[in-house]
Amino acid sequence: MTRVPAGAKPAWGERAAQGPVARVAAWVRNLVAREERRPIDRLPDLPVPLRGSPLAAPYLEAARASDHRRAGAAASNASEQAIEARAWWAADAWAHRALWHFERVDMTLAATREARRIGDIRVAGGDPRASRRYYAEAISEARDIGAEREQGLAALGLGRAELDLGNVSVARRLAGIAEELLNRAGAPLDETTAARELRGEEKPVSSEEG
Repeated sequence: MTRVPAGAKPAWGERAAQGPVARVAAWVRNLVAREERRPIDRLPDLPVPLRGSPLAAPYLEAARASDHRRAGAAASNASEQAIEARAWWAADAWAHRALWHFERVDMTLAATREARRIGDIRVAGGDPRASRRYYAEAISEARDIGAEREQGLAALGLGRAELDLGNVSVARRLAGIAEELLNRAGAPLDETTAARELRGEEKPVSSEEG
């Protein structure tokens, strides 16, 4: 078991070693090991349908100059616009490009957010199974950098994917982990509420009921 330095917050899964949180944490770590994405060295050319978009111009300019920060930001913005239009293929393609550029300059938090976004896109596009490795990657990276809110949001997304796949008990456990992390991170109320709703509230039994 990993030792936690005095005064430091224990990382997710390192408390209550035999509890459900630790078991689900171990399951996610195994998922990361089994389905970890292999980074690519070079991006393919921007697909023709995306190249004609007005959003492509700032991206292509930054990419030609190897300005990875600017290219990543432009691709991330294009992905957001595609999500709003529910154009899942385009959103996925842009998010992958943003992820690649952010990884080139070690923008780990930004890359973590893009990995989570890809997971969200895959779920929204009807392919929750394909989302799992991206959520698992986001959870792992967020844990490494201590980004509890991102870790919580990725756990929530993975929980939703597992629910779509029919894995109700795993989904509820992930939702419980997400709720704990989001509360600790001081996340907005709508995020903690979403985790609580996915986890489900047990109806209290009155002492008068027999």
